[in-house]
Amino acid sequence: MHHLELSEQELIRRQSLNELRELGIDPYPAAIYEVNAYSTDIKEEFNDEEKRPVSIAGRIMGRRIMGKASFIELQDSKGRIQVYITRDDICPGEDKELYNTVFKKLLDIGDFIGITGFVFRTQMGEISVHAQTLTVLSKSLRPLPVVKMKNGVAYDKFSDPELRYRQRYVDLVVNDEVKEIFIKRTRIFNAMREFINQFGYLEVDTPVLQSIPGGAAARPFITHHNALDIDLYLRIANELYLKRLIVGGFEGVYEFARDFRNEGMDRTHNPEFTVMEIYVSYKDYRWMMEFTEQMLEQIATKVLGTTKVTIGDREIDFKAPYPRITMIDAIKEHTGIDITGMDETQLREVCKELNIEVDDSMGKGKLIDEIFGEKCEGNYIQPTFIIDYPIEMSPLCKRHRNNPELTERFELMVNGKELANAYSELNDPIDQRERFEEQLRLSEKGDDEAMFIDQDFLRALEYGMPPTAGMGIGMDRLTMLLTGQTTIQEVLLFPQMRPEKKAKKDSPAKYAEAGIPEAWVAVLQKAGYNEVKSLIEANPNKLHQEICGLNKKFKMELNNPTVEEVKSWVENAKKTVSPNAQ
Repeated sequence: MHHLELSEQELIRRQSLNELRELGIDPYPAAIYEVNAYSTDIKEEFNDEEKRPVSIAGRIMGRRIMGKASFIELQDSKGRIQVYITRDDICPGEDKELYNTVFKKLLDIGDFIGITGFVFRTQMGEISVHAQTLTVLSKSLRPLPVVKMKNGVAYDKFSDPELRYRQRYVDLVVNDEVKEIFIKRTRIFNAMREFINQFGYLEVDTPVLQSIPGGAAARPFITHHNALDIDLYLRIANELYLKRLIVGGFEGVYEFARDFRNEGMDRTHNPEFTVMEIYVSYKDYRWMMEFTEQMLEQIATKVLGTTKVTIGDREIDFKAPYPRITMIDAIKEHTGIDITGMDETQLREVCKELNIEVDDSMGKGKLIDEIFGEKCEGNYIQPTFIIDYPIEMSPLCKRHRNNPELTERFELMVNGKELANAYSELNDPIDQRERFEEQLRLSEKGDDEAMFIDQDFLRALEYGMPPTAGMGIGMDRLTMLLTGQTTIQEVLLFPQMRPEKKAKKDSPAKYAEAGIPEAWVAVLQKAGYNEVKSLIEANPNKLHQEICGLNKKFKMELNNPTVEEVKSWVENAKKTVSPNAQ
């Protein structure tokens, strides 16, 4: 990065970096730093009767310098703790001036340091560490978005969602509650593994790069293998590979799979996401319903200590058992229409009557799915099994034992969204081939989410697959529910983002010619000259808001202009910038 692009703070920190090196202090030492204590543990295990020696390390998040003594707020991987530092302790003898140079001048908020010392309670009653040595572990060259001090501790509301998701590393540092979400996410995964493993089922890995994207109706990502000179697909589901393993003789297999679907992004969808899929021999979807509700009850209890979770103003209870309603009954309940036996033309008329947009590529399955999604899905807040789907909606699912027009399938709805999807798996290879061929016909009609025909999977089925129950559960959505989040981006460490817009590099002279005050140029350059030009020609009050917003967004340490200043500036600037000005 060229120095012309650096802020004043970044230039100062680079200068401090060089000065540390000149003093013989390595700002990025390679040696191991032994840590034997953490902030939260120190506080929980504190004993007034002993001066416990500790070695801690972390990031400086705040400090108060008071002559020969100072307090810093140190943040480690578990929390924060106060550290008391005196010049005579860390810079004894002839090195006392080093304290003023290094600690007061060259260390900044955001720097990593190591501290050895002992635990004590201050006169104010706060459990702290009295430092005896201080080691620089890593110099931070960018200032954290710290905007205020409260009781000597730096804090910030780094709250813009786009910045938070794009710079998750900063989000985790300054927003303590964010780290808790991801710690809880890992505990959810572990609790699920523990529940499944008690049955003796095997966790496996299946390919991410696949020659045929099977197991779901979705648009895939395509990539190219250079050595083989063939196109491959990122998996949209791992279902067909796991079923191959059931054919091979495993009683039960499961996988936490990263799946990829080349579709839109919204509050509940990300192009890559995590699903746990499980397949168990000699079971059916009724058994899988009981398995699923028991698993979710146990996970909630283990992770939260309760089966109840609050999302917004809703309390959701994961205690089993959950209600069960057929899809046809659900549609009848919420629309008053019985779709039993309807053909494609009749279903299109129903969609028209219900003001549901459809297109010519949609077959019966897609039309029914649209009706349910638009008119029913959002009504199921408490965990509810929607069961017995029409056969057109489920190309991989066994026909219902009592009605060949339906399938033995359920989806678990929670908080108005699908959480899990399960089948009594189709193990008739002839029926499966016919279903795949119907999907091929849909693809030829223009449905780009229709399934491919996987000839190798059909060959596997022809060797014989036992009766099998299968289920997939969205781990990101489950994490959203158990952490009380309403957007999937909050539970993904690095959600997919649109490409970052780069700031336009307009010449400062351009702004000077337009009569723009020099102090505002750094802020306005972030927006770009043409944008500023259009703002000048707009309402001065609006321009004032835009400048203040840019100032805040880009964390520039400049005074916001007053409305009066903007009005005065607009009059001067119009003469040079506005194409209509005379």
